[in-house]
Amino acid sequence: MGKYKLTWKDLTLRDFKIYLFALFKAFIPKKKIKSLDELEDFIQTKSAWVSQVTLYGYLKTRMGTRYVLHFENDEFMKSVNLAKWNIYAVALQDLTFFTFSYLKATTNYEDTNKAKEIFFKILDDEISNKMPLDIIENTKKNFDERFEKMNWDTYHSDLPFNPSALSLYKWAPIAEELKTLDRKIVLNSVILKWDIVKKEFQERLGL
Repeated sequence: MGKYKLTWKDLTLRDFKIYLFALFKAFIPKKKIKSLDELEDFIQTKSAWVSQVTLYGYLKTRMGTRYVLHFENDEFMKSVNLAKWNIYAVALQDLTFFTFSYLKATTNYEDTNKAKEIFFKILDDEISNKMPLDIIENTKKNFDERFEKMNWDTYHSDLPFNPSALSLYKWAPIAEELKTLDRKIVLNSVILKWDIVKKEFQERLGL
């Protein structure tokens, strides 16, 4: 079997559609979230958007005009793909925990086991999108560990998106000495994107 060559097109066609759709949706009225299926869709699409926009934005900022040239390099492409899925895995956890914690605090929603159900369903869906199985297994374990220690009453207001911000810092394929210089900017860029998502979630709940 020949070596599979990962290309820029393979990596970003779906990402680009998600990004464009998110931009387009910014100009149309937001539909209220009224069911768990709609909440699942919100968690999945917004986690993907934050992961991709922050990762690709950081790479483009650091590489400048050489940005596109790097996508001819197979090893670099593998690193970007690995980073994308690992950041997304943590983003999914953060947003799942945030939304259910916020629901509990504002509407007294108590069935937090639905958080696990939705999270695992999203991961099962991502198998068809070529999310690596080892990352899926690792993030299930990590989710379970966080779930057991979760304080649902306070999570939404206690730096809920720090883990995914730190995951961008950890996984972005940028030289360590440069990342160290960028740490504050990188973390802030993720938190700012999550602030947009938080605001939309609150609006779409219609509380």
